[in-house]
Amino acid sequence: MQRHPPNLLRPEARLPIKLLRAVNVLFTRIYHNLEIRSPAQLPSHGPAILVCNHTSGLDPLLLQAPCNRLITWMMAAEYFQLRSAAPIFRTLGVIPVQRTGRDSASLRAALRALENNQILGIFPEGRIETSCDFLPFQTGVALMAIKTGVPVYPAYLDGSQRGKEMLPAFLIPNHATLSFGPPVDFDRSSTSRQSLEAATERIRDAIANIKKMPRSRQHAQDRG
Repeated sequence: MQRHPPNLLRPEARLPIKLLRAVNVLFTRIYHNLEIRSPAQLPSHGPAILVCNHTSGLDPLLLQAPCNRLITWMMAAEYFQLRSAAPIFRTLGVIPVQRTGRDSASLRAALRALENNQILGIFPEGRIETSCDFLPFQTGVALMAIKTGVPVYPAYLDGSQRGKEMLPAFLIPNHATLSFGPPVDFDRSSTSRQSLEAATERIRDAIANIKKMPRSRQHAQDRG
């Protein structure tokens, strides 16, 4: 197989993305007081899926800030109606998802992203939860992970942005906390309904365990 120069393969090397990521780090780490309680453990190369609970429209920016890899997000298609944001979404390769019915086009786009060795970002709850409880997790993450064999990495996000409408979440300074965990281990031998539900429960439990982890242990993980 012919090898291409790494810079041509990695979207992080493109100048527009470098600039957007630099602005995002300043916006989230300084303006929104993002605190990283345990570091991202994403692989330095190759595909993976990043999953996290969903607190506000600000979440993709907060999760991207501490990650060296560009995250390709699956995002509700209505966000593309924001004229100021749509060009940025296209530059970053955001995958629009239709909320009504089964969206096979977005699923195919997500699988292509994984085939292209990208990090795919998904909020398994499917919509924003305003309380500290989790909504039911959808089984799509488990299905894609089993079909492609890629690892699934969990993260937990919380802070004062929770429950705010999209515009206030962006414009009003927040204090957000973010913790990452190791890849989730689950049975990948079947895509039956029972197997997908069991794998989804393991993914949910992984995020819940990060949520319950004492802050001292999170920082100990960081040092480890």
